[in-house]
Amino acid sequence: MVDEQTLDNSNPEAAQAAETGEDLRARILQLEEQLAAAQDQALRVAADLQNVRRRAELDVEKAHKFALEKFAADLLPVVDSIERGLELSNPDDESIKGVREGMQLTLKLLVDTLKRYQVDALDPHGAPFNAEHHQAMALQESAHVEPNSVLKVFQKGYLLNGRLLRPAMVVVSKAPAETPPSSDGQA
Repeated sequence: MVDEQTLDNSNPEAAQAAETGEDLRARILQLEEQLAAAQDQALRVAADLQNVRRRAELDVEKAHKFALEKFAADLLPVVDSIERGLELSNPDDESIKGVREGMQLTLKLLVDTLKRYQVDALDPHGAPFNAEHHQAMALQESAHVEPNSVLKVFQKGYLLNGRLLRPAMVVVSKAPAETPPSSDGQA
């Protein structure tokens, strides 16, 4: 029987080769682990980069979509003033007929321009009250319409690309109060 030490002493090259083979296997395993970790890290960095790119694209899209928000909001009082002027002026008065026509054309140009830039008016008269788009200024009893409906619009609301720019200021209906029976016994 030959012991291991005798084999190692009798063939030093074989022993060295066996030892080198084990070292190589260990080194290969270590390098494979490092490669797997590096690949995982590269995938994570690529995913992070893709997320950053997507977020930046969304930010740019929002910036393009809503860049006019402040400017459009500043133009709304002009629209309101022209509309109010038309409401208060008498359409039958011949002395201001030309002025009214000019105001109507100016209003049409302004409204068309706002629409071209996705600024849409909210005129909810008769529609159900929507707290997301309407601001209730008052409640009024009404037997003629459903409760929680818009009875009157004080000021139109506006959306910019579907996002609320200004809520419509409205009067909302409520059910009429029931009159209690009189205490004197008469109906």
